[in-house]
Amino acid sequence: MEGASPTASNRISQYAVDLRAKARAAVASTCDWLLSHQHADGHWCAELEGDSILQSEYILLLAWLGKERTEIARRCAAHLLKQQEPNGAWTQFPGAPIDVGSSVKAYFALKLTGHDAAADYMVRARNAILEAGGADKVNSFTRFYLALLGQIPFELCPAVPPEMVLLPNWSPINIYRISSWSRTIFVPLSIVWAHRAARDIVEDVSIHELFIRKPEDWPELRCPGLEKPAGLFSWDRFFRTADSGLKLLEKYGLRPLRKRALRQAQQWMLDRFQQSDGPGAIFPPIVWSAIALRTLGYAEDSPEIQYCLDHLERLVLEDGETTKLQPCKSPVWDTSITLRALAAAGLGLAQEPTCRGVEWLLSKEVRVPGDWTNNVDCEPGGWFFEYENAFYPDNDDTSMGIMALADQLAAANITLEVHPGETLANTSVVVGGRGIAEQLAGSSAAMMEQAAAATRRAVAWMVAMQNKDGGWGAFDKNNDAEFLCHVPFADHNAMIDPSTPDLSARVIESFGRLGVTIESPGKLGDTVRRAVAYIRANQLSDGSWFGRWGVNYIYGTWQCLVGLRAVGVPANDPAIEQGKLWLLAHQQACGGWGESCETYEDPSLRGQGSPTASQTAWALLGIIAAGGANLAEVVHGVQYLMDTQREDGAWDEIEFTGTGFPRVFYLKYHYYPIYFPLLALAEWNRATARS
Repeated sequence: MEGASPTASNRISQYAVDLRAKARAAVASTCDWLLSHQHADGHWCAELEGDSILQSEYILLLAWLGKERTEIARRCAAHLLKQQEPNGAWTQFPGAPIDVGSSVKAYFALKLTGHDAAADYMVRARNAILEAGGADKVNSFTRFYLALLGQIPFELCPAVPPEMVLLPNWSPINIYRISSWSRTIFVPLSIVWAHRAARDIVEDVSIHELFIRKPEDWPELRCPGLEKPAGLFSWDRFFRTADSGLKLLEKYGLRPLRKRALRQAQQWMLDRFQQSDGPGAIFPPIVWSAIALRTLGYAEDSPEIQYCLDHLERLVLEDGETTKLQPCKSPVWDTSITLRALAAAGLGLAQEPTCRGVEWLLSKEVRVPGDWTNNVDCEPGGWFFEYENAFYPDNDDTSMGIMALADQLAAANITLEVHPGETLANTSVVVGGRGIAEQLAGSSAAMMEQAAAATRRAVAWMVAMQNKDGGWGAFDKNNDAEFLCHVPFADHNAMIDPSTPDLSARVIESFGRLGVTIESPGKLGDTVRRAVAYIRANQLSDGSWFGRWGVNYIYGTWQCLVGLRAVGVPANDPAIEQGKLWLLAHQQACGGWGESCETYEDPSLRGQGSPTASQTAWALLGIIAAGGANLAEVVHGVQYLMDTQREDGAWDEIEFTGTGFPRVFYLKYHYYPIYFPLLALAEWNRATARS
């Protein structure tokens, strides 16, 4: 403040002191809110909200089972009406343009549950769908639902041959070359495709009025963002030719391996029912597994089908007069971030609630092999996202779990550190500390040992999961066969699971929390250095980074700044400076930050959107990590969070700031506007106290 008068400087200093006092009060209020929402066994889990397809696809499943007029179907239909936009459409997130597939499924679900096609809301829906191109423009998954209910022939769905489960791992095309979420859908869907068990419905509830052209004249299916290539050879042409060839073989019954393939697909699916909240622990594969089992001849009251239906029912939430479904549940994720935020606020293992949270998190460590073992040789470790999903731990939850343990221990003056060796075999994780550490060592020695062992396994697992480009994907290693995105079935835009900068930065952030840096020796140091090179290479020219798992460039830039700084990249590094400047340039006049899911469709909109508590918190955390805690813009952002905080300590947020599949499916994490602002305010308090 060069040139400021002593009186002005005193006013500024007093303002800073007052603001920090208010921030501490805001932090305490949010801590109280979170502690009041903790489950009895120690964990946290908020609602995870998706779009209308969850209700409509559930109704379509019920309709295929002959239960479209049940009470739960009626209540789901009522929720669809709540989600309808004023123009009659259904969208991927609030305020988005029409999504034709979502709108067609919602309209069909409403007709099936008895809604009059002449009703005003149905007329508006029909007009919106036709204006957007009609049912002709739906994606492959919607086509399968339409085929199941007799609206189009199965031949117009992409080929999903069960014989693919027979292909060995060394084959360029096999089920382990596609992403885990696609794999858990593909296998049951291949059984459905082979049996083609359609239910005929009465004409009164058909949706042929939404067809502009005959279904056989509908456009080709293609992954969003991919154009039809020119030239004699392309992967697009190759897979369309293969699709036609498979359907021709099907037509003439030339499928000598079909029985063997169906047996193996069935067993593969049933094996993944174990230690899981349903196959894949997410909504789509649970639905398709129920349908697949029924087509295989399982009775509806069989334990296997009831297993699927029961897990779908666990995703149900009652909402007044309506019913909605979640795509899955997020307890490990919510618990890990909550524990980190509480630790930043000073609530560590010395407090009974957070101690219970740590015990619960440790109980969810993965200790059995999963699909990842097909190309990774490593002891099982890490964490998954849901209550149970042992086949599918992921790098995101694993890195967040490590940081939750480290932060909770640190809040109790206990260190959790990696001592890198030349190889992972002679790398150790040790627990140490002073003060309260001695008190805990007597009563919680077993927990300390468990935390250290779980951390060692998690670190080794993530090192083994690093991709050849230096980054990390979510569930698999080197799952980056881009040519598979040209398969007609791949139009859900999630066929592969390649490295992404946001997730890669979170992994190295977790390593940094354990004391690993770009200067560390041995295997761990090499792992971090390769990751830093990958993150640098993926920084955009304007200084931002893409966010695969959160919306979007604000999310990616925050995480990359925090990750790079955690492993010792200095604050004056050009990459850090550019990322910080990009965030500062996109602060809004109110002091907050916001960005829309539309940025996945149109990157020129990056950094723009209605300000939200969660995205403001991400921006603040990124700038603070980059050394900007005392900037006026940060103070303004902190003030924005405090001005918008509710009296009960939480924040309101209607926007979707989570990403499922870019351009296809988005998420609203109901705790994002709670624990991320808490983490940002607590970190700002700590950073400014030091300075």
